[in-house]
Amino acid sequence: MNRMRTACHECDLLITIEDLVEGGRASCPRCGHVIATNSPDGMTRSLAWALSAVLLLVASNLFPFLSLKASGLEQVMTLPGSAWALYEDGYWTVALLVMGPIVGIPSLILAAVIAILIPLRQGRRASHLIPAARLTFFLNPWSMVEVFVIGVLVSLVKIGAMATVVLGISFWSYVAFALCFIAMFANLDPMILWRRIEAVQS
Repeated sequence: MNRMRTACHECDLLITIEDLVEGGRASCPRCGHVIATNSPDGMTRSLAWALSAVLLLVASNLFPFLSLKASGLEQVMTLPGSAWALYEDGYWTVALLVMGPIVGIPSLILAAVIAILIPLRQGRRASHLIPAARLTFFLNPWSMVEVFVIGVLVSLVKIGAMATVVLGISFWSYVAFALCFIAMFANLDPMILWRRIEAVQS
């Protein structure tokens, strides 16, 4: 039986966690914080969500995000187009900050997660598993997918008073992508993932 010692993220109590059965969870005995959850078929569902997120992210960059109509004029915006407009105006750092956390970093995370889960589901060793897992959990805090969606919705409330806003296919694709991205991580427990990696690498 494998055991792992870890500290509770809420109260820092050092805990020894044994192997969890499917559907089981480990909680801190002092504060009750959930330390790990072994969701049934969690890796399979995470892989399915990740593949869906890839398709939706591609669609989000191919179609119009939204269009603004005011005084007889119409302006159509796409995600890459908005970053390119900032770059042409000399705000290349802002363009990088816009596209990085909402497209670039999520793309790297999706690629890493898919590269991890496919070999794990097949039960085979792969030299990239540990670096890819480290990259995934390092980049995750820098992903601003949910923040971007909330920010756009808040902006639409303000812009709606000045112009007619038409939401494009890209907007709805990105919202669906954000939901898939969240669901992917919801089924991907870090501790369970590291144990699976350790099992196939040993």
